[in-house]
Amino acid sequence: MDSSFHRMRDLFRQLGLPDEPSAVERFVTVHRLPAGAALCDAPFWSPAQAQFLREQIQADADWAEVVDSLSARLSG
Repeated sequence: MDSSFHRMRDLFRQLGLPDEPSAVERFVTVHRLPAGAALCDAPFWSPAQAQFLREQIQADADWAEVVDSLSARLSG
């Protein structure tokens, strides 16, 4: 596992999404996860984005912590 520290804006950049703080906040406000839904199964991801998110969690990769954080923000 890579010991790199990734921030939320890094994750958005990795996903090919706008990574400015206002864009991240807008995304979190607009996109919500239904109770019990896995982040990677949300309908607003492209297949490539969903695959990346799934792989990071399954592998407990260096992105897993920030992916979990995004999931919590979209669920809250």
